[in-house]
Amino acid sequence: MGEYVAENLIRKMRSGHSSEKALKVLIMGLTFKENCPDLRNSKVFDIINELYTQHIAVDVYDPWVNQPPESKEFSFVAEASISIGEYDGIIIAVSHDEFSKMGIKKIRSFGKSDHTLYDLKHIFSAKDSDLRL
Repeated sequence: MGEYVAENLIRKMRSGHSSEKALKVLIMGLTFKENCPDLRNSKVFDIINELYTQHIAVDVYDPWVNQPPESKEFSFVAEASISIGEYDGIIIAVSHDEFSKMGIKKIRSFGKSDHTLYDLKHIFSAKDSDLRL
């Protein structure tokens, strides 16, 4: 499933752009399930690994993770350090309550003007997302 998600996102992000353009993705959520700090068996790592093999820079934000694993595949960021207008793609991978409370406008503000939002957990309505599972 990680490969499928990554391929769909990459295809959508690259449509209309040069394939040489460096891409950056923000993944929101890393844990196994919503509102829980447990990373064991999280399938989000599969998405990250696939994006990494495609040479895409990945930042991960998860308010439930206090001690992120060391990784060369991604950088772990705090909400306060997420830059506005920085990302080509945003994946909502876990349906933490904090993301719903944050709202679609704030989450979309993290993306560039032509970014792609992939809502894997259907937190927001279909009209607010570019891609959904």
